[in-house]
Amino acid sequence: MHRFTRRTLVALAAVLGLATVVPTFAADPVKIRISTPAVESDWHAKMLTVFKDALEESAPGEFDVEIHLNGTLFKQGTEPVAMQRGNLEMAMISAQDIANQIPAWSVFTAGYLVRDPAHQIAVFDGEIGQEFFGMVEQDMGIKILTAAYLGTRQLNLRVEKDVQTPADLAGVKLRMPGSDTWLFLGEALGANPLPVAFGEIYTALQTGAIDGQDNPLPTVRAAKFYEVTKQIVLTGHLVDGIFLSMANNTWAALTDEQKEKVLAAAKAARDFNNENRIADEAALVGFLEEQGLTVTTPDVEAFRSTVQKAYLESDWSASWPAGIVDRINAVE
Repeated sequence: MHRFTRRTLVALAAVLGLATVVPTFAADPVKIRISTPAVESDWHAKMLTVFKDALEESAPGEFDVEIHLNGTLFKQGTEPVAMQRGNLEMAMISAQDIANQIPAWSVFTAGYLVRDPAHQIAVFDGEIGQEFFGMVEQDMGIKILTAAYLGTRQLNLRVEKDVQTPADLAGVKLRMPGSDTWLFLGEALGANPLPVAFGEIYTALQTGAIDGQDNPLPTVRAAKFYEVTKQIVLTGHLVDGIFLSMANNTWAALTDEQKEKVLAAAKAARDFNNENRIADEAALVGFLEEQGLTVTTPDVEAFRSTVQKAYLESDWSASWPAGIVDRINAVE
């Protein structure tokens, strides 16, 4: 059987004196797999659906977005390397993940630096964000699309304990993600940090393998940690962010128009997440108390001074750009 190519169709049309009507073949959609440890009910999982839907609306048929939750595609913390190796197109990565390769980024892992969600947006949407996002693009081969509010991290304990200062956390086995930056934060808080994957926290709390974990309150609810814990300690030690990111080779293959649509979809997803997460946090203390948890507020100033002192006396601060803390503090 003769195979009709585009050239054959053009030639045939010329012979027959017909107008050249040649079918156009749409390019295959850009395959984008997004990996996250988030559970389905969490806002930073739902924001990925907003991202997908926004792209489908602005660029119908141009993208094939797959969302992989619960760390089913790549485990938490392994996503940056997967993107760098060309094995993954997009992920939600943390400042801690980035700081493993770019020590200057550890400034955003430090406790009691970013003040609140509005301050976070102002920092990362401004000149400082451009500088630090540029580091990631150049040194890691990863394009950060936007920074989303992950929540203000609080302590969540398996057994009730009178916690007023970091000294009261001595010996407490506190789950932290498995990176040096996270473990240092756990130590600065006064606890004994243990690396445990997010998907294993519930069982570790249930069995007593750990005494507590730290996460924003919406995550405590979404992952149902309240079922296996007794107390929330409102330390407010880290206004945390998550960075919606794309592998550079995926980003570079997009047209300029597609890049604009991806950035717009990322911003829509960020705004959806932030609005809902902030509203959630405002209501969650009451919810957790209804579940039987005791909610306490420690001496936050004692925690702040202890944690900041630990960072400033550590090797981490030596890697921070000169004057960066003052610059971040100055952002309104």
